[in-house]
Amino acid sequence: MTSQTFPLFCMGNPLLDMQVTNGEALLKTYNLKSNDAILAGEEHAGIYDDLLKNHKITYVAGGAAQNAARGAAYVLPSNSVVYTGCVGDDALAEQLRAANEKEGLTDKYLVKKGEKTGACAVVITGHDRSLVTTLRSAEKFEKDHLESAEIAPLIDAAKFFYVEGYFLTHGTESAVYVAKKAAEAGKIFALNLSAPFIPQFFKLQIEQIIPYCDVVIGNEAEAEAWAEASGQPDKKDLAAVAKTLALLPKSNASRPRTVIFTQGASSTILVSSADADKPRIFTVNPLKDSEIVDTNGAGDAFAGGFMGALVAGKNADEAVEVGHNMGAMCVQQVGPQYKWPKVQVL
Repeated sequence: MTSQTFPLFCMGNPLLDMQVTNGEALLKTYNLKSNDAILAGEEHAGIYDDLLKNHKITYVAGGAAQNAARGAAYVLPSNSVVYTGCVGDDALAEQLRAANEKEGLTDKYLVKKGEKTGACAVVITGHDRSLVTTLRSAEKFEKDHLESAEIAPLIDAAKFFYVEGYFLTHGTESAVYVAKKAAEAGKIFALNLSAPFIPQFFKLQIEQIIPYCDVVIGNEAEAEAWAEASGQPDKKDLAAVAKTLALLPKSNASRPRTVIFTQGASSTILVSSADADKPRIFTVNPLKDSEIVDTNGAGDAFAGGFMGALVAGKNADEAVEVGHNMGAMCVQQVGPQYKWPKVQVL
C-alpha cells in the first residue's frame, strides 16, 4: 500500500504522439479532416507504418488527460498530481514515464504484459492538427486497478479528479466509479469532452457520468457536437449550450456545476449553474502567427492550467486565466509540452 498522496487524481488513455508536419498529403491519403480527432479505423491502419517509413517524426508524450495532468503538475508544487491509465511493457511506455518524470507527474500505470502502448498519429497542417489514435493497451484498463492497494488510497486521499472524454469509449464503468466516489466524498470531479465524436457517438456514456460532474470542459466543436446530439435548438449559441449542460440534474445539487467552452484564440465562455443566466466571457490575448508553432495539446494545456489553479485555491475566473497562460505556452512549442525551467503562470 502506498503512503504517498496527491491532491489531484487524473485518469485517461496514455498515448505516445507520433507527430509530423506538412501533412496535407496524409490527410488526402487517409481521408482525414485537418482539425479533428478520431479513433483509427481499418482505413487508417497503415498510417503508423507510413509515418515510420516516410516521414520525420517528433515523439511527444500524449494522451489527453496525461497532457492535462502534466500541465497541472507544472502549475503546482511537486508531488501534487498522480495519473493512471493502461500501458504495455514496451519502449513507448518508458518514453511516457521519462516525460512524466521530467515534468513532475507521478504515474501509476496498469501494465499489460505483452501488449503495445497506445499511439496517436498527429498530422500537422499549418496551425491545424488531425489526431488518429490507436488505443492498443489503453483500452484494456480494468476497474480492479482502481480498487487495488496501490490506487485505492490515492483516490481516497485526492481532493480533485479529472477524466478525459476519450476514456468513455471503453472505460465508462471505471470513470463513473471514480466520479461517484468523488461525489459521495464532496470532492471536485471534472470531465473533458475531448473530441466531437465523444458526444456524437458516446452520448449515453456521457449521460451516465454527467450527474457527478462539477466541472465540464470542452471546445466549440465539442460543444456543438453535444448540442446537436442532445437536440439543442441553436448549437452555435455556446452560452445557451453551456447553460443547458450546467443545469442538467446533479447528484450533489448543493454544489454548482461549471461549464467552460474554449474557442482557440477567441473568447472562452464560462457558465455556472448557480448563475446560469449570466455567462462569463474571457478574452484571449492572441499570439502572432509567427509565434505559433503547434496547436496540438493546447486544449489539454488549458485544462491542466485550470485544474492546477483550482487545486491551488484559485476561483474559477482566475483558473480560466491560468488556463489561457498554459495554452499560450503550449502552442509556442512542439506538442503538449511546457517551458523548462518553469515560468510563472499562476
